Amino acid sequence: MKIINKYFLKKNIPKYVILYIPYFMMIVLLLTACSYKPSAHSIKKFFGNNIFIEVNVDRAEPENASYIKDEMNRIVYQHFKGHVVSKEVAESQIYIDYHGSTFEPLTYTNGYVTRYRVNMQVHFHMITPKGVLDKTISTIYESDIEESALRSSTLRIEAIKNGLKKAMDEFITYVSVKGVLNVKR
Repeated sequence: MKIINKYFLKKNIPKYVILYIPYFMMIVLLLTACSYKPSAHSIKKFFGNNIFIEVNVDRAEPENASYIKDEMNRIVYQHFKGHVVSKEVAESQIYIDYHGSTFEPLTYTNGYVTRYRVNMQVHFHMITPKGVLDKTISTIYESDIEESALRSSTLRIEAIKNGLKKAMDEFITYVSVKGVLNVKR
């Protein structure tokens, strides 16, 4: 620091500028030394640009098909920076199998279930230029329920969607890690 000060004082540079030079040098060093790349970069290399998505759901819960498909499209656009296309032009394919959910009562009030656990499994089968991957994700989501039958049905659907969202979040993490590991090889 003293060497830097002596050098710049000889050049008639103000002291307040001299005080910030070490900080500026550290910032430049950090920005140039780190080769950070977002996970979307490695995922895109792993999956390619164009992705086909097919969702198979349990016949007992057909309303979840559109939710899963929309959520997967959002993931491809936002996290993979790719495009959802038809099977014929796709570089990669993602098949999602959701076979329903089970409900496990946790608490009762006056003989009525007031809290329950939703258990679900979502299976992902991915065909990419780098190979074939299979991943089954099990999620658990706990939720309260009201004594109204109409409100209980709405809460049940919300609990399933929240459980599926957790599965999709875990899928993003899994694919990010696989993409990063595969790109480094």
